[in-house]
Amino acid sequence: MKIGLVGYQGSGKSTLFEWLTSVPPDPAQAHSGQSAMAEIPEPRIDQLVEIYHPKKITRASLEIVDTPGLSRTHEGNAARLALIREAGCLVFVVAAFDGSDPMSNLSSFEEDLMLADMEILTKRVERVEEALKKPVPKAEHEKLVHEEETLKIVLAAIESGEPLREARMTEEQQAVTRAFRLLSEKPRLLIVNTADDEEDPKRFTDQSTDELPIVAVPAGLELELTRMTPEDRAEFEQEMGVGGTDHDHLIRTLMDVSGQMLFFTAGEKEVRTWILRKGGTAVEAAGNIHTDLARGFIRAETMTCSDLVRLGSEREVKAEHLMRQEPKDYVIQDDDIINIKFSV
Repeated sequence: MKIGLVGYQGSGKSTLFEWLTSVPPDPAQAHSGQSAMAEIPEPRIDQLVEIYHPKKITRASLEIVDTPGLSRTHEGNAARLALIREAGCLVFVVAAFDGSDPMSNLSSFEEDLMLADMEILTKRVERVEEALKKPVPKAEHEKLVHEEETLKIVLAAIESGEPLREARMTEEQQAVTRAFRLLSEKPRLLIVNTADDEEDPKRFTDQSTDELPIVAVPAGLELELTRMTPEDRAEFEQEMGVGGTDHDHLIRTLMDVSGQMLFFTAGEKEVRTWILRKGGTAVEAAGNIHTDLARGFIRAETMTCSDLVRLGSEREVKAEHLMRQEPKDYVIQDDDIINIKFSV
């Protein structure tokens, strides 16, 4: 899943992008969007390395995309919105470093996204209505009627100002809207880009809700701090009383908001973390490792990282009867280490 940094031009998205990924913005990609990987921190890997002493260590990474900033005049926004639709999770970046009202900026930006969704849905409803005027097979007619009904329900929700992620939709209705990659459906996080000397970041973060987590980051300052030596940084932070945004915690927050999690594979050859959607099954995890594992899936030999670290070896885990044999529909848990057994 791509994590899209979105916002108006001048919000500081590109500064945040560089801080998260350590990749400088490329002016040549300003209009097409720039993508880079950000390694997902996972302290439990170090514990597994102590046990297995593997030849290779691989940490999973998030793909973060610095999307083109939207214009407040709406000129050229159609192409920019098409790029934003490709992201699976939206990170709204709003400026507060220049005295702007971030919540007002957020409201305006969300309105732009909802209007873009309404335009797409309205055009599709018109096409469906035209198709229903023509003779079509009964099955096709029923499918079109269902699509029309669903799209009108979704349009009504958007027109009322209700984001789709908060609307109660059936799985059938979600299946109809999924193809449109609606911006209103995507999970989201708000990052308030504060001034370097912001004294009260809690005035922003205290407005967090379950639907909209808020993080306050002085992105420009944090980027400058990463360019310092550890000694200079510590001295600067102490003298100025600034800094301290937890980069690793923000990456994990992006994982959580986007509905993703990590699982482990471990052995003498390699200790590795893998990304899986929350609620993903053992056979999905197998497919993330390699499609052949999913195709020939027999079972997932599973133990928890905490049990392995506590007992010190796989042998002890098995001796305590804590090694489990899980079927393909087993839901992977955050602490799971799995070994896929499969047939060729």
